[in-house]
Amino acid sequence: MSTQTFKKTNGSGKNGAGKCPVMHGGITKAGESNTSRLWPNSINLDILHQHDTKTNPLPGFNYRKEVKKLNFKELKKDLLKLMTDSQEWWPADLGTYSGLMVRLTWHQVGTYREFDGRPNVGSHRFSPQDSWPDNTNLDKARRLLWPIKKKYGNKLSWSDLMCLAGTMAYEHSGFKTFGFSFGREDIWEPEKDVYWGKETVPLAVDRYSDPKDRSSLEAPLAASHFQLVYVNPQGVEGVPDPLRTAMDVRETFGRMGMNDVETAALTIGGHSIGRAHGNGDPTNLGREPAAAEIHEQGF
Repeated sequence: MSTQTFKKTNGSGKNGAGKCPVMHGGITKAGESNTSRLWPNSINLDILHQHDTKTNPLPGFNYRKEVKKLNFKELKKDLLKLMTDSQEWWPADLGTYSGLMVRLTWHQVGTYREFDGRPNVGSHRFSPQDSWPDNTNLDKARRLLWPIKKKYGNKLSWSDLMCLAGTMAYEHSGFKTFGFSFGREDIWEPEKDVYWGKETVPLAVDRYSDPKDRSSLEAPLAASHFQLVYVNPQGVEGVPDPLRTAMDVRETFGRMGMNDVETAALTIGGHSIGRAHGNGDPTNLGREPAAAEIHEQGF
């Protein structure tokens, strides 16, 4: 028998230390499938078992029944306390997290489109949404909410929590809300069937058949740029122009089911507390969660 020693590899010739010594298990990153790389036009059958009940980590769980056991008054009290409980690792702006939580809530539900819906199912904590430029630092907002999520467990979904956080932020700021309806169920893995646009570079624009006609935006898209929730805060294609921006805003928010009055209420009300866009130094930004080191990923 040969005594020749073979160096462990991951199947591609690279060192595979820590992996199974047999020649498999080397492809562990998303998008690295040999099948999809060699035959890019092959049919992806993953959609057939997306969020299948057989893969549900909580088989038989009924959130609508479980949420009724929640102590709603105590939960709201905890969220109101959170608004001014500034943390050293992420200090509150001007002593309050209200603006941050309103932004989290809006960006959690802001992917709704009239064409195909996009339900509010807690997908903000998964890629690609968690790593969009528009969602920068909202992983910190989710981390601030984590102790509350742990406290109430399965009686409180991430989707309900992220929506309620913004509602309580407004109440903390003196606004009287119309109430809150619970019952949003979470998904347990990223959605794979959503079309976010043909572009591959963040903030790229290749979705208008006629750039001068903002209504020519490709369906079912609503956002004006790739990996934005709505429109570019710096102006159309990054150029400040109030009139063109108004056309962008009307088209995008119209595709989200809002008229001009509702759009004005949302955008003005959303930026009346906390801080508005443009006050951050981009040179201080680190990698987005999906591209960060493993210890910087998570929420």
